[in-house]
Parts: sequence; structure tokens; C-alpha cells
Amino acid sequence: MPWTNVYGLARTLLALGTLGTLAFSGTGTLFRPVATQGDYPICTGPMRAGVFCLAPENGLTATRWLCVLVLLVVASGWRPRWTALPHAWVSFSVFSGIAIADGGDQVTVVLSSLLALTALGDPRRWHWQTLAEGAAPSRRAVLLGATGLVLVRVQMSFLYFQSCVAKLPHAEWADGTAMWYWGHSLAFGAPGPLQPLVNPVLASPLGVALLTWVPLVIEIGLAASLLLAQRWRWRLFAAGVLFHLSIAVMMGLWSFALAMIGGLVVLCFPLGSHLDVTPPEAVRGMAGRGTAVSDLPAGKDDGAKREGEDAKDAEYEREPVRHASSAGPSGRSAPPGTER
Repeated sequence: MPWTNVYGLARTLLALGTLGTLAFSGTGTLFRPVATQGDYPICTGPMRAGVFCLAPENGLTATRWLCVLVLLVVASGWRPRWTALPHAWVSFSVFSGIAIADGGDQVTVVLSSLLALTALGDPRRWHWQTLAEGAAPSRRAVLLGATGLVLVRVQMSFLYFQSCVAKLPHAEWADGTAMWYWGHSLAFGAPGPLQPLVNPVLASPLGVALLTWVPLVIEIGLAASLLLAQRWRWRLFAAGVLFHLSIAVMMGLWSFALAMIGGLVVLCFPLGSHLDVTPPEAVRGMAGRGTAVSDLPAGKDDGAKREGEDAKDAEYEREPVRHASSAGPSGRSAPPGTER
């Protein structure tokens, strides 16, 4: 079944990336004139379908916060079937409507549209839940959902392949000096607090070479991850997450990092896998014994079984005489239920 909290985590990360762009950027920053292009949003051709082109005059700020609200609902995981198309629409509207769109917004449009194929057949109330045992989705819904996840994996594989191969013809990437130029860029260089840590590395030929070539190795490894064993995918996933978080810290591209990590989740995790997250002991203690178990959708958790067995044991202890007849010749009690 394609509907697990793994693909739900990917949807949440994609939504948070776009949400951060809209919530922490002013309307005047997002929608402004661009040389040779005109005032944003540019409502021509397919871009007219964006939500910002449908906004009334002087209504861009209200529309922006309405999109933030939609993305909050998507990130929470509530009713993925209902929020799939609104998520894809908002992602398209941001990429086509704002003046400062980057690669992360483009990746989010593609991935949210492909994940909509999976989410449209998702019968769960929350995309964090396990699929209830009684749920019986149609074969068409299962096939469509699995197809969406496979297409995301293929898309991410090609994305990393193109990202690596496109750098190789450039002399700076081939000779290992490209990150020296990026590291000293006023726009994408390290922020002030990190410069004492980064500048010594950039001043070392070996350090610059490693900063330049290690990302290429990670990208080509992720491009080939679908051909590798799962143990290697876990290692590549960790390397990819560290790689994109480093880009976010160094260059400030947080929406790009969240979009790529969301794609990495689908690329590297096994299809149909479910993340088993155990809350801390303090959280479980606050929730109360058995309270969290009773709210699980399937209703067949191991904790519930243990409670039923404890109640049965207590009944046996209260009535020892009635069950004494089930003892065998050796005096050992026969298995419960044999008297029936």
C-alpha cells in the first residue's frame, strides 16, 4: 500500500518549504518589477491559472496568507485526499507568480503534482496514521498511488544525475576550484558567523577540492540509488540530508533544502515502508497509560492486546477453583481454552 507516513513526511516537508517563503517574505519582496519581464505576478499564458492572478486588486497580501493557511493544513497531514490538489495549485502559483522563485519552488511544483496522484486515493484522516485493516481501497487507487511514488523516485534520480553531469564540462568543477568562487560570493557565500570556520577551508587547496568534489560524488550516488541495495540507500540518504542542510546554512536556500529532502525521503525509503516513531517516556507518561493506544486507527495495537491479556489473567486469579479441572496429570495447567 502506498499510503504510509513516509510519503506523508515528504508532503509535509514540501509544504513547509513553500510556507516559509510566503510567511517570511513580504508582499513587496515577492511581487515586484523584474527587468525585461515586467511586474509580478505576470498573468499570461498558463500562469493565469495561478491563485495570485485571480486575486483582486490590492489583495495579494490576503491571498498570500490564505495560501499560508492552506499549506499549514497540508503540512499537518489532515485529509490528504482533500488537500492534494490545493497543495499542487499553491505550489504552481508560487513558482509562476513570485519574482524570486528558485529551484526549490520548481522542484516543489513537480513533486507536489506527482504526490497528488498518491494523495487523491488516500483514505486516511491523517497522513501520519497507519492504514486501517478494514480499509479496502480499489486496485485503481492503489495502482495510481504507487505510480505517483515511483514517478517521484525516477524524477529525483534524473534530477541528481543531471545536476552532477551538467557541472562536469565546466573547468572549475573539474579542477576542484568551483567552491572557492561560491564561498567568496557576496550573495551565496558563508554568513558572517560561519566565516571563521569556512574561510580556513577555502584557503586550503585540499579543503576547496573536497568541498567541490564531494557533492558530485553524493549526487551521482543518489542518481544511482535505485540500483543499489537498501543499506546503501540509507547511507546516501544521510549524506544527502547533510548535503542539503549544509547548502541551507551556507547559502540560505532553506526552501530548496526542504524540497530536496522531501524528495529524498521518497527516493531512499522502501516503497510502502512506515516510520515507527516511539514517543519519549515523558510524553507517554503525560498522555497516560493506554490513552494513546486506544486512539490508534487500526485498534489492534500490541499494547491493547497486553491489556486484554492482563484482564484475563486477573480473572483466572480470582477463580482458581473453576479452572483447576483443566489441570493435566502432571498437575500443570492445560492451555487456556482446551476445556472448550
